[in-house]
Amino acid sequence: MAVDISKQQDKLDIDPIGMNIVNRIAPDSRVSGDVSYSGGLLVQGDLSGSGQINGRLIVWHGAQIQGQFRVLGDLYVFGRVGNVGASATDTVIECYGTAYIASSASTTGTIVAQKLRLYEGADLQGPFRTIKNIHAIPELDQKA
Repeated sequence: MAVDISKQQDKLDIDPIGMNIVNRIAPDSRVSGDVSYSGGLLVQGDLSGSGQINGRLIVWHGAQIQGQFRVLGDLYVFGRVGNVGASATDTVIECYGTAYIASSASTTGTIVAQKLRLYEGADLQGPFRTIKNIHAIPELDQKA
């Protein structure tokens, strides 16, 4: 499933095997709740709720993600982040890598990432903020 979206010098290749995408939400499937994924995640259906993805997150064409998610890798958006008419704070994706927003993507939620790569034609409606210190990921207090 390699995707190549090219506009002059812009190119984005997706290789799920090489990118360690070991989890998948299939088309027409809906996953909701508090989730945690070890390794990357390919969303081809709908994901809503909260949680953490310990790897890359790919939101595929026709897929939608809503809620509060932390991505410990890069974010690739070809589908939708957030919901039409919802507040930008209803969906927040915190990405500890680069957020790639493809020309087919539409985002109404908030995206927080180390870097942003926005492709011509992408619909970025929600706010974007950068993570100032990538090494400042909070750790749980082990003294309890």
